[in-house]
Amino acid sequence: MDDYSGGSAAAAAAALIVFAFFIFIFAVIGYVISAFFLMKIFDKAGVQGKWRAWVPIYNFMVFAKLGDVSPWVMLGAILVSGVLNQVPVLGWIIALLPVAVGALAAWRVGLKLQKETPWVILYVLLGLVWLGILAFDKSRWNTNVPPAPWAANGFLADRTVWQGVPVQTSAAPGGYTPPAGYQPPAPPAGYQPPAPPAGYQPPAPPAATEPPAAPESPTTEPPSAPEPPRS
Repeated sequence: MDDYSGGSAAAAAAALIVFAFFIFIFAVIGYVISAFFLMKIFDKAGVQGKWRAWVPIYNFMVFAKLGDVSPWVMLGAILVSGVLNQVPVLGWIIALLPVAVGALAAWRVGLKLQKETPWVILYVLLGLVWLGILAFDKSRWNTNVPPAPWAANGFLADRTVWQGVPVQTSAAPGGYTPPAGYQPPAPPAGYQPPAPPAGYQPPAPPAATEPPAAPESPTTEPPSAPEPPRS
């Protein structure tokens, strides 16, 4: 009986080890694929250094910067989630912090790659698929998007500058000016400015005012000659 129970425990332990091994293998494969997709997105954004996409945690801090979110907020969310996710009741809520911060960054990154807001749902549900689509579609990086709603928030907005990671125009602090020699993009060929509404007439110039007339000089009659004396 003891041999049977001992054999069952050994078999269960072996099965658990095999299961954990396969989980580890799938986790490594998933990380390699996600890092490769991030590398492609970083290339589109002009990030220098492909290695940035392969460093754990740091790659999502760079991703947060591209999404106009402070990378330190992303780091804090990851650390807090890793430390406090075992807290009863609140643990599963805390574990969602990195997902929430990542969703904000993904929304902004998607806008800069011509993806509308509903694409964030795909990021939350199937993040690997979202990364793959943005990595290999024909979209081009464009920072000419409205500023983030949290752009004026000193805690959430990105204010850091890292060499090799382009500063996002919409996330730059107030007073930012483009580099010297910067030229705005030219309008597409064949572009015509919008025509004025039908019936529109430009305002008429004000009527010319005539200068005031010169004052007339007073007319005085010469004095009459004196009458000759009477004899």
